[in-house]
Amino acid sequence: MYNPLPQIHPTANFTPHSLSSHNPHIFFIHQFHQNLKIPKYSYSSLPYNRKTLFKTRIKCTENSDSNPAKWERLLPKNIISADKILRSIAGATSSPICQFISSPTTFLHTVDPRIKLAWLLVLVVLPARSHIYMRFGLITFLALLSVWIQPRQVWVDQLGRVALLSGILFLMLGLGADSMPMVVQSRTPPPSMMGLSAIPSSFAGYSYLLFKLGPLQLTRKGLSVASTSACLTFTIFQSASLCLSTTTPEQLAFGLEWFMKPLAYVGVPVAEVILTLLLSLRFINLVFDEVRIVALGIVSRRINWQQLATMETVEVFFTYIRRIFKNIFNHAEQITQAMNVRGFRGDSKLHKIYFSSTSSAAVANVISIMTLVGLISAAVLSEYMLS
Repeated sequence: MYNPLPQIHPTANFTPHSLSSHNPHIFFIHQFHQNLKIPKYSYSSLPYNRKTLFKTRIKCTENSDSNPAKWERLLPKNIISADKILRSIAGATSSPICQFISSPTTFLHTVDPRIKLAWLLVLVVLPARSHIYMRFGLITFLALLSVWIQPRQVWVDQLGRVALLSGILFLMLGLGADSMPMVVQSRTPPPSMMGLSAIPSSFAGYSYLLFKLGPLQLTRKGLSVASTSACLTFTIFQSASLCLSTTTPEQLAFGLEWFMKPLAYVGVPVAEVILTLLLSLRFINLVFDEVRIVALGIVSRRINWQQLATMETVEVFFTYIRRIFKNIFNHAEQITQAMNVRGFRGDSKLHKIYFSSTSSAAVANVISIMTLVGLISAAVLSEYMLS
């Protein structure tokens, strides 16, 4: 007769995060024959029999304290990751904001570069001096002109990013300009204490406060500041994009030199400024290409970012930036060597710069000047009639 042998049926208690439980309890469950009825997680006294076959297995359960809270489960995850950032950079348009697009030839390609520079100056000044309706009219005009002039793959990318930036700036300035009221204490007592009648309210329906949502409020001052800043941001970026995509660097240098010639009589180094501008317009294209190509090289290696620690991810980004600067400096050295081979010795006055010989169309120039005069007149009339 065999003596009863007490047996313990344990389970294994693990958590998904090793830091949440430093001392996990490991138990074992004996799986006996189906006819044997043994309560789970209890002691049992069974006769020891060699014919009874059983297997030992580990059962893993999860602690209730490891479950995330409801608000944590509702939060979106992996919105900003290293892989998404590099893929967005690598998938950016191959025609950046300073890239000249030679084809298809459009109306702006045949306009004189000096008229384009005058347009750029007017589009910078008008948003600050025109009415709010005129500002939104300028945005609509530039958006339609971009859709008409630029190829679809270019204006979809650039117009969307500039509109998003301007929209964020409009909301931040519009809702934050007067959201914090100033504490102002009047030096004179109220009219009721002096025996005077109160100031009558306006009958014209004027209201300084336009919209209120909790602590945020949109006032007339906030609307004016937000519309001016958003319109100025949109016009600067989009007009520069239109001008640079339809004008070669040589044409821009020629137009700027024509405007700066009178400054040479007062000692301004016009030749050095024009040469610097020409080199900058040529060099910025290389910077855009290097940023995109190096990011494409990292993405093509298919790095498993989930297995990298935080410092390893930061190290990859530092390597990415270091490689960009190394390639840029190599390009700068090659440009310097090319200029030395062509006879440049540091004096811009002795170095001849050959500008583009492409002539502009007279009809396009006349239409551009008339449109510019009409835009200025409309802005002046809106300032007097709508204010």
